Amino acid sequence: MRWEDLRSSDNVEDRRGEGGGGGGMGFPGGGAGGLGIGTIVVLLIISYFTGINPAILIGGAQQIGGGRGQQEQQADPQTQAKRRQAPTDESGRFASKILGNTEDVWSQILPQQTGKQYTPTTLVLYTGGTRSGCGSAQAAMGPFYCPLDKKVYLDTGFFKEMATKFGVKGDFAYAYVIAHEVGHHVQDVLGILGKVQARQQQASSKTEANALSVRIELMADCLAGVWAKNSNDKYAELEQGDIDEALNAAAQIGDDALQKRSQGYVVPDSFTHGSSAQRQRWFTAGYKSGQTKACDTFRTANN
Repeated sequence: MRWEDLRSSDNVEDRRGEGGGGGGMGFPGGGAGGLGIGTIVVLLIISYFTGINPAILIGGAQQIGGGRGQQEQQADPQTQAKRRQAPTDESGRFASKILGNTEDVWSQILPQQTGKQYTPTTLVLYTGGTRSGCGSAQAAMGPFYCPLDKKVYLDTGFFKEMATKFGVKGDFAYAYVIAHEVGHHVQDVLGILGKVQARQQQASSKTEANALSVRIELMADCLAGVWAKNSNDKYAELEQGDIDEALNAAAQIGDDALQKRSQGYVVPDSFTHGSSAQRQRWFTAGYKSGQTKACDTFRTANN
């Protein structure tokens, strides 16, 4: 992927090196939104092995406990200014340029395809741990989007983990991960994310809630494909093998692949992101069409 020539985003908040989750950036008050450290650890383990969005896990636990997610602590002006400096390392520059490219693409095609104006998300880069509007963010969670503060959280060490633990390599595989999380922001802009989360809270069973989660995650995969298609049409940054890198990433982080790797067997009713085949199929659907309307996973009987 020829990413060096893409535009860098101004909406990157670089918190790397601020302490990795200790002290003020860790579990103030005993945990995220009042949750105990033991509860947080359990949720992180569940998130790591199942692929469930940690923001959803923590949010659900907070609702059960009657609490609300704590808002991000306000940093002092000097820290805020430091966070806004453009990253100079390769992984930081890469993330900034991919985010900038998603901004350029979605700002153009979202109004054309849906009539909605695109408001960019902020990408928070961190190391080890930090605070999000959805509670504490930890590296073990993997990347996630928090709808409460409209930010994407990414420990850039996740890219190395993808390569060493899952055999996922290549710039475009990493770009797909960022684009997937930006896809959740697109869902938020369109008002889809809030409606689905409300339906999840009203679900009669965990299986029903999980099924809704699968559909929202597969839609994000499809939207990542829509971004890839429109970006390549305009900037021609993709190279031979890039799409295969994304499809390999989708396969390796499918729920069935993760469950088989972690526990040796698969439990479809517990899926929250979709199987490897589903994730590949929906990314491909978005890439082939380039249209957001091709990503309506809720009108499809068989995902």
